[in-house]
Amino acid sequence: MTWKDPSIYINRIYVEESCLELACTRDILARAGLPWSVVPERGKPNGLDEEYVGNLSAGKRQLYLCRNRGVFFKPCPGTREYQCCDYQVLNTGTNCPIDCVYCILQAYLNTPWLTFYVNTEDLLQELEQSLAVHPQRFFRIGTGEFTDSLALDRLTCLCRPLVQSIGRKNNAVLELKTKSAVIDNLQGLDHRGRTIIAWSLNSPVIMKKHELRSATLEERLEAARQCAAWGYRLAFHFDPIIDHPGWQAGYKETIDKLFATVPADAIAWISLGALRFIPSLKDIGIRRFPRAKIYFNEFVQGLDAKSRYFRPHRVALYKVIYALLKRKASDTTCIYFCMESDEIWQEVMGFAPGDKGGLPQMLDRVVR
Repeated sequence: MTWKDPSIYINRIYVEESCLELACTRDILARAGLPWSVVPERGKPNGLDEEYVGNLSAGKRQLYLCRNRGVFFKPCPGTREYQCCDYQVLNTGTNCPIDCVYCILQAYLNTPWLTFYVNTEDLLQELEQSLAVHPQRFFRIGTGEFTDSLALDRLTCLCRPLVQSIGRKNNAVLELKTKSAVIDNLQGLDHRGRTIIAWSLNSPVIMKKHELRSATLEERLEAARQCAAWGYRLAFHFDPIIDHPGWQAGYKETIDKLFATVPADAIAWISLGALRFIPSLKDIGIRRFPRAKIYFNEFVQGLDAKSRYFRPHRVALYKVIYALLKRKASDTTCIYFCMESDEIWQEVMGFAPGDKGGLPQMLDRVVR
């Protein structure tokens, strides 16, 4: 069975009562063809959240269509102790049908079902206004902070209005980050080079055993190749990099296949980040995935209170992977660390972001 499109895992839809007449809701129900139920205003679909972690797998089969009554657009919750890229988050929903052993959302959220905000006109209007208020500022925007950007797109088709909206702006780019291969809705859009399609990548054994219901490496890379043929810029994220038996050969295999499939000059940026997690995630991960061994390693508490590999160990991982990437990447591709210190940058790459104007400026220069 292929998991190129993990939305096939969903078997039931719930709709908040006030959202029944929204065009987005009606379209999703028609596309899905699944049983659906109405939820009272500001209610919840069922009681699965009362045993959140235990019911998380069951919740991933349920899609809740509701209204976002808060803000859609806000800065990424980075950590000031480490170099942050000044990313802006566009919140389209929460949770994901893909089930990664290391996923932070297991410990960050408290509801198990998939949520998608169907008041998409409000989302687009807020985005429009936010960019208009700061015409001189350049925004890098992503929808993959609390969900996968494309895993539900067969049902939601949200990428179409988003890509076309960003295509009309001069002060923003949109990054759609995924572990799926759901790209059909991207074809034929007037993106004007303003949308970057991004994939999380890992060692093949980690992708197979720790990223359940995700597209294979070959499926992700073939989707990337097709997006490049449609004129999109690409990005790849090796995050989290995980120590495991044979990691050197595993990451080399992934990197070799990446550059054998995708044109190097189509890649805008590649990020690196070693495994890190808040303390509560370890207990959740071990409980849900008792065969996984990634949490049984030596860790130290970082400045952000997250567990991280010891610094010399992180440096050893990074040096190998960075060297593999540098041998094949285009000179125009920005390779960078996600949430690491200047000392790590200097030790691995030979410079700190401040030497080049700062990490946000390094990324902006690639796409402006």
